[in-house]
Amino acid sequence: MYIDHKPRSSTSNQVYEELKSQILNLQLTPGTSISEKEMSEKFNVSRTPVRESFLRLSREGLLNVFPQRGTFVSLIDLNLVEEARFMREHLERAVIRLACETFPQDKLITLEMNLSMQKVCIEQQDYRKMFELDEEYHKTIFMGCQKYNIWSVIQQMNVHFNRSRMLRLATDFNWYTIYLQHKEIFEGIKEKNPDKAEKLMQEHLMLAVIDKEYLKRSYPNYFK
Repeated sequence: MYIDHKPRSSTSNQVYEELKSQILNLQLTPGTSISEKEMSEKFNVSRTPVRESFLRLSREGLLNVFPQRGTFVSLIDLNLVEEARFMREHLERAVIRLACETFPQDKLITLEMNLSMQKVCIEQQDYRKMFELDEEYHKTIFMGCQKYNIWSVIQQMNVHFNRSRMLRLATDFNWYTIYLQHKEIFEGIKEKNPDKAEKLMQEHLMLAVIDKEYLKRSYPNYFK
């Protein structure tokens, strides 16, 4: 892949974003060995922006750098997966109750359009796009409740949780349960029924607890 030659900080950001995307999308699978030389040649850049990107990704827990051994895509830490899921469950249950009190009409339309696109993804089995739509669906609820900073905080803890979710989508194309839960949560907001919507949101986020045992059995080498 070619990275445009721009000022170093811009080039470093481009390399960082591309590597992070490849790790989250499982193009670079957990445990994969990567090197500065390999990535600088792949992106057609010097080693400096690659080194800076590696440092940022290691701080986020996506890369492990071992002196004398090399750099590896980190294994998925199930303790961190559960911690992120726990945080999301409790925050999203609170936010969905707010959404049932008052929610902008334009955001309701955005959720409805998102649901239509999810149906298309189910037909096309596009797991990367399905993941994006899933994230955008939940983000829209936070935006509709004006909880922008809370969503940003969630993203800081989400890296291991998101990789396990992506792995689930990539290996099990039976996404209809996810779609139906999203649709029922949407109906709960429209009906202004906080108890129904909160219960559905809790059940929705508990799917990750069930999925992680299946994923650990299916891909033992991907997990810490």
